[in-house]
Amino acid sequence: MRRLRWLGAALLLLTACDPATPSDAGPTPMDAGGLDAGTLDGGGLDAATSDAGGADAGGADAATSDAGAFDAGLADAIGALSGACGEIDDELLSPESFLFENAIDFGPVPLMEMDITRLSPGAQELLMEGTIGGSSIYSEAIAYEVLYRCEGAALLKSESEIVYMDPMGTHTDMLVDIDGHRVGVSVVRAVGFPRDAPYPLSQAMTLLMRKVGDVTESSASVADEDRWVKQILHVIAYAPMHADAMRMAWAMIDPAVRADTILVITVTDGEDAFIYDNML
Repeated sequence: MRRLRWLGAALLLLTACDPATPSDAGPTPMDAGGLDAGTLDGGGLDAATSDAGGADAGGADAATSDAGAFDAGLADAIGALSGACGEIDDELLSPESFLFENAIDFGPVPLMEMDITRLSPGAQELLMEGTIGGSSIYSEAIAYEVLYRCEGAALLKSESEIVYMDPMGTHTDMLVDIDGHRVGVSVVRAVGFPRDAPYPLSQAMTLLMRKVGDVTESSASVADEDRWVKQILHVIAYAPMHADAMRMAWAMIDPAVRADTILVITVTDGEDAFIYDNML
């Protein structure tokens, strides 16, 4: 039932922007000590939230928006996008934290039956290069794909190419350019096991606190040649209920702790099992 709310939007976007593309679900762990987390039911997509002055109503003042051209010139791209798209701009230079939510619907065709060359060049590069110490490469590729198609992000370096003052410290997943600014991107999957099982808010909080800590550490350690102006923490969520958990947990984190982070939550739909079938 989790996908019904997206059906109408996806069908409209399929004719206006993208052909559909695939995915479903199966076992996946939680992102805590090597696992992923997520769950709680609800919508709330299309929200762009600014924590202006560190004040959140219930944790965040959400401004809903579907602004931005979807997939300009990418009619054959994989997955139909909906929600907040093309909205990250001045937020990159602001000391505040922000929240944006969107979704990508892969439709009924499994990824292995699709032509991977329909992904952006950057997403293809990430898939070829792999990731350090994990098998979350598909979530990273899709996170980049969303940022590429929504925000015009250009891949500068993959995880293994970013230079740090402490090479043994925490690494971020990729370095991209958005509007002429270097931006670090850290990706995490939000999903429970079984995938449709309810997920406690406490687990979402644990996941986000750990990842915000990683963002802070990698930002402090990155070398000057790769130093970014801000980091995006990109949550790839299995269902709207997972996005709800992440949103509520984010609102409960001290604004001073999340101050320099943009949280992007992307709910996946359709044949999305390829993202969640492997361990983080």
